[in-house]
Amino acid sequence: MTNHRLPPECRLRRPADFDRTYKRRRSASDGRLVVYGCENGLAYCRIGLSVSSRLGGAVVRNRWKRLLREAFRLHRCEFPDGIDLVVVPRVGNQPELVWLEETLVDLAGKVAKRLAKDTGRS
Repeated sequence: MTNHRLPPECRLRRPADFDRTYKRRRSASDGRLVVYGCENGLAYCRIGLSVSSRLGGAVVRNRWKRLLREAFRLHRCEFPDGIDLVVVPRVGNQPELVWLEETLVDLAGKVAKRLAKDTGRS
């Protein structure tokens, strides 16, 4: 049986990783979601979630996190390799998996292009 879980190494957990990604100051947004990115020197993409209590109670925040992880897991092969992503949802939106799948891949691609532009890669 095939394991379809999101491996632990694909998630950001240490505060230092989040800080490094924020300090790199490369982001993309569509008004409802902000994605920050930073090079990680690995052969795969990692994701971190920053879901504020301003979005709502624990049920709402946990739903956001569950759906963001699921969107990342389903489309992991479409994300650019070698970058860390921190995803921050904006206040006032309801999470929908179909929308998150499209938006997350698109914003990650934009962040990767900005990172590549900074380092001189294409």
